Amino acid sequence: MNVKRSKAEWMRRYASFVVILFVIAFGTSLSIRANLGSSPISAPPYILSLIPGIGLTMGQLTICMHVFFILAQLLLLRKDFEKRQFAQILVSFLFGFYTDLTMWMTGFLQIPFDMNPMVGYSLRFVELLVGGGILAFGIACEVRCDSLMLAGEGLPLAISRFLKRDFGKVKMCSDTSLVCIGTVFMFVYFGGWDWKMVGVGTLVSMFYVGFMVRVFSPHVAWLDRIFIPESERLAAQNMAGEKGWGNYPVITIARMYGSGGNAVGEEVARRLGCPCYSRQIIDRTASQMGYTPEFVEKNEQNISTSRLWELIFADSGIPVSMNPSKDDAIFVSQSRTVRELAHHGPCVIIGRLGNWILRDNPHVLRVFIASDKDFAMKQVTGKLHVSEEEACRKIDRVNTGRANHYWKYTGRQWADISGYDLVVNTGRVGIVGAVDMIMRAVKNV
Repeated sequence: MNVKRSKAEWMRRYASFVVILFVIAFGTSLSIRANLGSSPISAPPYILSLIPGIGLTMGQLTICMHVFFILAQLLLLRKDFEKRQFAQILVSFLFGFYTDLTMWMTGFLQIPFDMNPMVGYSLRFVELLVGGGILAFGIACEVRCDSLMLAGEGLPLAISRFLKRDFGKVKMCSDTSLVCIGTVFMFVYFGGWDWKMVGVGTLVSMFYVGFMVRVFSPHVAWLDRIFIPESERLAAQNMAGEKGWGNYPVITIARMYGSGGNAVGEEVARRLGCPCYSRQIIDRTASQMGYTPEFVEKNEQNISTSRLWELIFADSGIPVSMNPSKDDAIFVSQSRTVRELAHHGPCVIIGRLGNWILRDNPHVLRVFIASDKDFAMKQVTGKLHVSEEEACRKIDRVNTGRANHYWKYTGRQWADISGYDLVVNTGRVGIVGAVDMIMRAVKNV
């Protein structure tokens, strides 16, 4: 999508990206110094740089690899290649320079091989995790910066657009291919397997970095103060009507499947004389995005565990304005809708991460509706007329999807009580009892 920004904001973002790039390079180099294997994207240049007499540093080889990636993007996208992404060439040279600089800076942190094996491997693993954490923080900042990207991310994005395939799957295949290429180089030039080139650190990086990006991402919003001039931030807030929230209650209800959360929300809204939004958010999102309501309903909060692992491995390294993910587009659209509805007057909002999206509104009562399995099964079997076994499977599947969806976009646990003001178990107090508790609580909002 096209992002309208002032020249001053673009300059701030580009300048910040230069610093963020150093953080990414430092994390990569520190991980390599652990001698447990490089990250997937660093495997080919790192292994080639170790060949005696090659005459090229890891940074120089990284530049060559990235330039090849950029040429491949141009070949695939042609006229659809964004002009500002030609800056990837400059980024590649800068990242190559940073790579050599940080490899030099971290040289003294390499753990000696003659150290006690237990102590040595413990220190290496700690160094790997610290380096991976720094790398993940840099990637999270890169995504928030939303200006440029490294060619290592640009190529799988170009492939996904060219083949019209999901970015996450392409990214996983791309990383796996780079590891395989590095392994071939290792066998050809070194005659066998060397764990310090491709090893446990490579496998850990494929999971750990993506996981930590998800953890860091919700906590780098403060960077907007650096990226966006204060005058423009205030103007945007005023245009969106977000300078101040109205002095009226908004109730958000997160609920376990089968807990009766929808019924609770509708009755609370009826007693308060205000609208209750649930299905309406789906319809509005579908209308805004050109999807069918059925498509939005199927994809909005339905992240299976296998899909979540795929998202973690893909490591979220694509800036928001270039992200092809339908899941993310739906989340952004629904978030905007939820905030707009909360600005119109008192209301009840069911699901859609309302407690997280409206966390800056001091007049929100954040409710979580839970229930025991027996209560939920009775609700589901009575409503859907299915067997208890099928109801149990559906309850587990839907709750897992909601929990994964919540973690993906907040980095927190869905059922963590610290994210709510009131937690009610309808299995104990019933639907009416839950409504009564919320009505008493809302008087203090």
